[in-house]
Amino acid sequence: MNRTGLVREPSSRLAEGIVTHISRSPVDVALARAQHAAYVGALTSNGWAVENAPAADDCPDSVFIEDAVVICEDLAVLTRPGAPARRPEIPGVAQAVSELGLRTAAIQEPGTLEGGDVLQVGRTVYVGRGERTNGEGIRQLRSLLAPLGRTVIAVPLGNVLHLKSAVTALPDGTFLLLPGLVPAELFPAVRPVEEEAGCHVVPLGGDRVMIAASAPRTAEMLGSLGFTPVVVDISEFEKLEGCVTCLSVLR
Repeated sequence: MNRTGLVREPSSRLAEGIVTHISRSPVDVALARAQHAAYVGALTSNGWAVENAPAADDCPDSVFIEDAVVICEDLAVLTRPGAPARRPEIPGVAQAVSELGLRTAAIQEPGTLEGGDVLQVGRTVYVGRGERTNGEGIRQLRSLLAPLGRTVIAVPLGNVLHLKSAVTALPDGTFLLLPGLVPAELFPAVRPVEEEAGCHVVPLGGDRVMIAASAPRTAEMLGSLGFTPVVVDISEFEKLEGCVTCLSVLR
């Protein structure tokens, strides 16, 4: 089975991206482009074929492509972002997933859903209920994924942008979680982390796990557990509350 990663080039207006839970700081767009290229290189060097969605230069947050679509098997669920300014990002992503030969469905008003709130682990799909994803969006996603044998579990969010800003899963099915942001009891086999960026990982296949350079202690811990950390520097995207999961959609 071909492993494909969908990405999108950073907008020249990246520095205007939305910040919600952190203070705004200057973004070096040239450095961000170089970091994005290195991120894509990490995917390709670990066996992923990378496809680019059409650029959306008028959409500052468009590089965070994860929020625009949820892919489950052969179904691409186009989202309806809770941040209205991000909704123009969707048509270009719709074109990209159509070109990949996927079936498509879309979250409809009044539902809102962003892919950063959707964590798929086996046949369970955890969905964060917070500022960007509402109950109607979760209901619609549950209905769309039920025929694929998926169980959707809603997770109330604390003071955090997205579910995957607080918890992601390792290849062994354990969860890296930053305490205090989500109810830990909803997840089996939790591994608490201390570094904010330590709870964001992207499994790349086998024992390889992508993690940000800003979480060195967590990367060391993962190595001690028999995983192979693939470390990428995404400092400019972190200034916009981005993390390693946000910059691609893998299938």
